[in-house]
Amino acid sequence: MTTRTWDDAFDAVIATKHNANQIRWQTARKDAAFDVIRHQVIVQTQAESLLKVLRQGTISTNIYLRRLHNFALDMEWLLRTIIPKRQWPKLEPKEKRAITAEEHQKIIAGESNPELRDFYELLWQLGGSQTDTASLRAEDIDWETNTMSYTRLKSGTPANIRFGEAVEKILRARTKSGCLFPQIIRWKESDRAQAFSRRLRLVGVSGVSLHSYRYAWAERAKTCGYPERFAQQALGHGSKAVARAYARRAVVEVPALEDFEKAFADRKVIKLKFPKAEASATDFGELQAGTGAG
Repeated sequence: MTTRTWDDAFDAVIATKHNANQIRWQTARKDAAFDVIRHQVIVQTQAESLLKVLRQGTISTNIYLRRLHNFALDMEWLLRTIIPKRQWPKLEPKEKRAITAEEHQKIIAGESNPELRDFYELLWQLGGSQTDTASLRAEDIDWETNTMSYTRLKSGTPANIRFGEAVEKILRARTKSGCLFPQIIRWKESDRAQAFSRRLRLVGVSGVSLHSYRYAWAERAKTCGYPERFAQQALGHGSKAVARAYARRAVVEVPALEDFEKAFADRKVIKLKFPKAEASATDFGELQAGTGAG
């Protein structure tokens, strides 16, 4: 208690993280703003020191200092909060937006690297995070059901998404085993971000990042009436509806967003497969009343 510093706390937190999360914490630790408290003994730290860190840092500094402070409290390395919850400076992140279809076409149209082009196209079609998509393997594909299944590296939650003809064409052209993107998987997140930024400058697009593809997928899903529970399952976010279905061992076959969009444009009806025991008027009513495809 009398010698443990905030740098020691960073060590302890990083030891509990894995993969991309661990890399994010290692990067956050290098933030120069933390030099103010880095070698201070935790129990001797005053609120003024933490506020100075926040003034010198960024939104990211605020986020990681909060987490570090709360970790110290949970571990009982602090006897009380240093800054009360309501007194922390309010987070004001920059507005984030989805990438548009027109912008996406500009990005892939002139991309000479086939691996990068397919990578950006899968981000658009599947809505995965850049790290999850870069980590996809041929073994994650079930060709019998045209389903991509993987575990999210950030949260550890499963993601299951059906794909259509456009994605199938891309996947068929990739490797038959191992990593789908053998070069990109070796890059750090910052390397992929820099490559994308260079591409954006070349085509005259601004205000977006690789994560904007995830926003775009969600917006496309909402626009064409893709049921929310399907979108949550496809993007790897748990929901009460999905949790209840799995508890009853029910299986919901999630249609590909690509097919759903085509059906929406053509005003066709998508046939969804529900277990007989679980199918109900509510399930199909959602699809006919505006929540689902017309």
